[in-house]
Amino acid sequence: MKKVLLITLLLVMAVFVMAQRLTIVHINDTHGHIWPEGEFGGLAAVATLVNQARAENPNTLFLHAGDINTGVPESDLQDAAPDIVALNLMKLDAMAIGNHEFDNDASVLAKQMDIASFPFLSANIYKDGEPAFQEYIIKEVGGIKVAIVGFTAQETEILEYLYAKDYEWMDVIEVAKEIIPVLEAQADIIIALTHMGSNPVLAGPNSWELAKAVDGIDVIVDGHSHTFYERPEIINETIIVSAGEWAKNVGKLDLEIVDGTVIFVSFRNLPVLAEEIKPDFAVATVLDYFKKAGGEALGIVVGETTIKLEGDRGVVRAQDTNLGYLICDAMVWKSGADLAITNSGGIRASIQAGPITYRDILTVLPFGNTLYVVDVPGTALRDLLEYTATREPGQGAMAQVSGVTYVIENGEAKDILVNGAPIDDNKVYKVATNNYLASGGDGYTVLAGLSGYDTGFVLADVVVEFVGEISPITAYADSGRITRK
Repeated sequence: MKKVLLITLLLVMAVFVMAQRLTIVHINDTHGHIWPEGEFGGLAAVATLVNQARAENPNTLFLHAGDINTGVPESDLQDAAPDIVALNLMKLDAMAIGNHEFDNDASVLAKQMDIASFPFLSANIYKDGEPAFQEYIIKEVGGIKVAIVGFTAQETEILEYLYAKDYEWMDVIEVAKEIIPVLEAQADIIIALTHMGSNPVLAGPNSWELAKAVDGIDVIVDGHSHTFYERPEIINETIIVSAGEWAKNVGKLDLEIVDGTVIFVSFRNLPVLAEEIKPDFAVATVLDYFKKAGGEALGIVVGETTIKLEGDRGVVRAQDTNLGYLICDAMVWKSGADLAITNSGGIRASIQAGPITYRDILTVLPFGNTLYVVDVPGTALRDLLEYTATREPGQGAMAQVSGVTYVIENGEAKDILVNGAPIDDNKVYKVATNNYLASGGDGYTVLAGLSGYDTGFVLADVVVEFVGEISPITAYADSGRITRK
């Protein structure tokens, strides 16, 4: 392996004559946050920072560590075309395929790759025994041969089961151990462009575990866990960096290549502050066009609330909330089911007090899931609720429910009541959920294979209707359905 050395700037200067400088600028987990938001300037401001890096060092790579999809309605409604066109203008060198690239069916991903002038990389996703996507690229940058290989979190097959199940999710470490030696023979530096994160995962390794297990990777540019690095993590002589989320920061890593040795020089996560950065004119102009095209229908007022409807990630993935209840109540209202269950990870934002627009609800429910009704025998319903009891706070699989109450204690579901009555093991209950969970997504495999039907109603539209029925919302329960001890 090409040894990675951490040295002082003085030593770098001493060998500068022999060295070749490589700069890597990178973003990750943008999720449609490409327009200015609050203090942040969006991709047009990112473009300015990328251009500055290239002016300082022509030997600059611009990378995206995955997840362009799902999060902002104007982008979601246009299948992230605005994001991709902007990144084309910014001359992105490569993007890792993230788990949210499987939020839509394969035709959407195919269209996105067709629009892009940069490669979507992943080496561990297979189809019919062969790599389903481009595994890597080798670029010559100022005389430096750079290999960039993509890896996607194996837990994608659980998190995005509905569409990810059509692929074979290979062991990242096994694939890396095969492919890295091949790249070492061809390149001066190997960059793993990963969408794996540094947090615990449901399947396979995270990026830190990959670095520990596989020799030969010089740099990991990571995404998935939305981690902001103030300084690189160094594991097994591999430099690991990530830039947080939503284009709020641009990571800038400077390296020297000296006689085949990769030397760390500096790293910063540069804040993309709107007040301080003049936006790139071309990128801003194109994004303004897409903003108007996607935004016209989103400002329609569909209801009103005098209270905050809680959907913040840190809250809704840890406890019952009024917005979680409202969504599940809407599912029962529309379907006539006995009860409803949804995953908190599908709830992506809160709704503040005031008028509620179509945009607000699409921001809360951006995935395009449909309302699904499953016939669940009483015994299977017990198993389903037992599964929810094993989910730790912070996980997207944490449940929000309607029509059922129970207590979670020591990882078990107790005192279960369906509409006030104990579960009847001989009864088949109609359970409203979303098509993602109905297919076994987020680990809800109890539901997979059971009889049921897709209503065809988009869940966001169901909530729009329900909000219209119950507005103005002046109060809404936020506790009492799942009691966690």
